[in-house]
Amino acid sequence: MDVRLHSDLTLVLPIEDSSQIGHARRTAQKLAEQSGFDEVDSGRVALVVTELASNILKHASNGELHLRIVSADVLGIEVIAIDRGQGFDLQDCLADGFSTRGTQGIGLGSILRQAQVFDVHTDNRGTVLLTRFYPRAASVKDFRVGFSQHSLYNDPACGDAWELAINDQQLSLLVIDGLGHGPDAADAAKAGAYAFNRQPFSDPALILDDVHHDMRGSRGGAVAIAQFDSERNTLRFIGIGNIGATLIGADKSRGLASHPGIVGLQYRKIRVTEYPECASQLLVMYSDGLQSRWNLRDYPGLMYRHPAIIAAVLHRDYCRGKDDVTVVVIALEKFFD
Repeated sequence: MDVRLHSDLTLVLPIEDSSQIGHARRTAQKLAEQSGFDEVDSGRVALVVTELASNILKHASNGELHLRIVSADVLGIEVIAIDRGQGFDLQDCLADGFSTRGTQGIGLGSILRQAQVFDVHTDNRGTVLLTRFYPRAASVKDFRVGFSQHSLYNDPACGDAWELAINDQQLSLLVIDGLGHGPDAADAAKAGAYAFNRQPFSDPALILDDVHHDMRGSRGGAVAIAQFDSERNTLRFIGIGNIGATLIGADKSRGLASHPGIVGLQYRKIRVTEYPECASQLLVMYSDGLQSRWNLRDYPGLMYRHPAIIAAVLHRDYCRGKDDVTVVVIALEKFFD
């Protein structure tokens, strides 16, 4: 079975006053309807978005909801609530009837029952809460992957792109950062993504050659390709330019080295590097819109959360705010039994 996931911008909804709760609910419900959800399933999404937005205002005074369509066998909706509040005791708050603010205390327990995927990380730097929804009638395997992609100044044209291909034993991931930002950078990234998608499971060096060829005449950009083989328990990586990449295990982290150059313009030919014993580790890849000085071990327990939570935390705390930014986090495992 082959699955292809394609680059898309995260939809950010600020939650700063009560008037934005209704807008968030209507936006999420419309997105669900456009994804093929029926009235009941769209209502589940709307209910949870209302609870999440209300909780942000009650407990953190302001924050954001991040929405995106997720793809598996069928389309789903991902909603992530993000704030910089003081955090809370998760086990207490999951119990129906518990409230720190004198309300009915039905929020998190209700959310847990409505969403097919639920996870949360909370500490004194804030809370990131993940929900994913799929149609009730669908039997869907949720992929443990997370993406957070944002353009500078909310420009509809993003100079970053990512592509992910998954089959029974392998995954192949591309991250591109077109030089600069705006439409010209977006055109460069799209050209490289198109080349990758022709044969995403071929040798990474050959894919890079194809990407370079298709990006000629554009601004060019930074490119990194990672391929994980679950049967061989190895990851192969090749990178040109400033795409950051890290393998994170329970006891150590390994930085994946990229080399100087600009794909589409000029770079020196390099070899693919192979990293053994990667199963159950996290692969994190990101464009230079994200600072590189982060360390997941500064967040106790975070590395064991859903990759979508990790991507959102990294974006919240380390986005430079001076360029397009993409963060991809993948749990390296066999996606299909």
